[in-house]
Amino acid sequence: MLAVEAAVVAYAEKYVEDEELWAVAALLHDFDYEKYPIGGEQGHPYVGVAHLTELGYPELITTAILGHADFTGVARDSLLARVLYACDEVTGLITAAVLVRPDKDIANQTLKSLKKKFKDKAFARGVNREDVRRGAHELEVDLWDHIDFVLKAMQGRADLLELDGRMA
Repeated sequence: MLAVEAAVVAYAEKYVEDEELWAVAALLHDFDYEKYPIGGEQGHPYVGVAHLTELGYPELITTAILGHADFTGVARDSLLARVLYACDEVTGLITAAVLVRPDKDIANQTLKSLKKKFKDKAFARGVNREDVRRGAHELEVDLWDHIDFVLKAMQGRADLLELDGRMA
């Protein structure tokens, strides 16, 4: 969630949006996943959103969180919802690519290498490439520009994400 937050906040800055509000949405979008895995309205993200709604979180956040899961059918009508969706899967791909590097340092991760990993269906199989493509399309940005933007956002938070080579 920290990687998604790094990317979402970078987009908030780019689009001159409320960085704190967007950070909250990114940090909370999967908070219920482990306890309530996907499983209809009794699971993620419905349970988490119901709790956030009870606590008075803004509809902008709760709708964006619902919209990050295609199966909910909730339209991604806000820029926040589209950004959250676009950043969710791609951060997983980038993190996986860094963790298989010998130096485990995101500073040395290149877009060229990510392109190869993206095309390799055996690499990071849990990352839905179609969701990554759809996210960039919904943001109306080039896929590789989007991936590069997210990579740079994550590189700026390498220490917090523990992707700065300390684990090598």
